Amino acid sequence: MTIRTSQLCKTYNEESDFPVHAVKSLDLTIEQGEFVAVMGPSGSGKTTLLNMLGGIDKPSSGRVLIDDCDISELPEKSLIAFRRDHIGFIFQDYSLLPVLTALENVEFVMQLQGHSEKECRKRACALLEQVGLSEQQNKIPAKLSGGQQQRVAVARALAPSPRFVMADEPTANLDAQSTAELLDIMQQLNEKEGTTFIFSTHDPRVIKRARRVIVFEDGQLTEDRCQ
Repeated sequence: MTIRTSQLCKTYNEESDFPVHAVKSLDLTIEQGEFVAVMGPSGSGKTTLLNMLGGIDKPSSGRVLIDDCDISELPEKSLIAFRRDHIGFIFQDYSLLPVLTALENVEFVMQLQGHSEKECRKRACALLEQVGLSEQQNKIPAKLSGGQQQRVAVARALAPSPRFVMADEPTANLDAQSTAELLDIMQQLNEKEGTTFIFSTHDPRVIKRARRVIVFEDGQLTEDRCQ
């Protein structure tokens, strides 16, 4: 699957005297299997871009095409199903369901997809083992460290076997060791399973690992380089 944007724009407070142009006329292509860092200062439009690429936010104008399907034009029900089946999200604040255990958080999206209880349990256990949390699987998020919660969030994002993972500042709350371990996990999954990772970040540790770096300033792409 390829993500392509065409003249993508997002403006907040369009009707006011002080509109905010978060993303401006962006043309961008991201191929299946890339490991991409979108960097830039706070307020540059990184998170807005990821939210539009992932179908969380609708553009003010322009298009987001995934294999030539304009997801911004999909009816809400179809868009929800598309996100569920093809796009994983890793949020800066983890966004785990607080009343569910680590295992149940990972199983949740697969249950929405209609997989059997046995299938959900098997894949969730395997993913938690992969991120080093087998022994913590029955703990609720409040009983886990920040680094452990982020690992659960990674496992949850990968549970439905998405083609793309959107990671919004995934290392912002992590120490150096947790960041290195988390990036190792995501890099291995990218290389072994071909999962595309798109990060919004200003963390040099993430930027160093990326194979492609996109620089964003004031809602505009100012640099796009491979490394």
